Amino acid sequence: MNLSGLSLRDLEYVVAVAELRHFGRAAERCAVSQPSLSAQIRKLEEALGLSLFERTSRKVLLTPRGEAVVAQARTVLEEARRLLALADGSEGALTGRLRLAAIHTLGPYLFPHILPPLRKAWPELTLILSEGRTDSLLEDLRDGRLDAVLLALPVETDGLVAEPLFFEPFLLAHPAGHRLGSAPHLSLADLDPSELLLLEEGHCLRDQALAACGLSARGGGVHATGLETLRHMVAAGAGCTLMPLLAAMGQDGAGQDRRTVGVGGLVEYRPFDTPGNGVRPPGRTVGLVRRASDPRARGLRDLADLLRRDPPPGTEAVLFQRDE
Repeated sequence: MNLSGLSLRDLEYVVAVAELRHFGRAAERCAVSQPSLSAQIRKLEEALGLSLFERTSRKVLLTPRGEAVVAQARTVLEEARRLLALADGSEGALTGRLRLAAIHTLGPYLFPHILPPLRKAWPELTLILSEGRTDSLLEDLRDGRLDAVLLALPVETDGLVAEPLFFEPFLLAHPAGHRLGSAPHLSLADLDPSELLLLEEGHCLRDQALAACGLSARGGGVHATGLETLRHMVAAGAGCTLMPLLAAMGQDGAGQDRRTVGVGGLVEYRPFDTPGNGVRPPGRTVGLVRRASDPRARGLRDLADLLRRDPPPGTEAVLFQRDE
């Protein structure tokens, strides 16, 4: 097969099927009919002399050689976009489609805050939002399935660039009428480890809560699959948990005041005492992570600056100076 028989459009089809694992949804994304997309991929497979996909009646899988071809196809498409950006003078700008994801415990509460300024700054940008766990998001980012992710820092940044945005404190979520609700002060030392409710393994918030409380990975005997389930376990009187501020604010108007309530008055939230001397209360630093090789690096830096200039209420912007 020579280069004249290879089109960028064919590569877009292949990458879409690889990402969606479905020919119909891939055709919708590419704005073509499914028969046309399938025929072009078959034609490309015949020209290359290999099968890119393992097709069954229930799912589509990449073959081992197909994985290598798709990885290279992503690189080719990224470089083609860079070429077009050079031609029209928009190199580095945020244009076209931006695949932005966030961890489960952040996305639903942060997206409503950042979408208005983001849409105002880049009205022509097509946003594709998603959620996931830290490990899977970083894998998708490295493989080119995502353009940027919002998550808790630090993370392993081999081949990636992480920019801190803001510090989000944790609140204590406890059942209404709990003994800690009337305590004059609140610190992590006041928590009973046997009452601590956690997310299941794989959630970074679980690890952050354990680290903040000085507990081992085996700490806490009751686990929840998601943050909203965790909140309702507190409402049911099963125990207490550390709740990110944005998640607390997003529930029934709860905020950062000392006696705010949620879930129909069954859950109370209160902040931990600030230690002072520049020491922050328990919490997490939220950052934006992107590939170091992304041709839209300038635009993604502008995005990070925008989010840092206008952090969500109750959070604190993180001072950051770039080396690049």
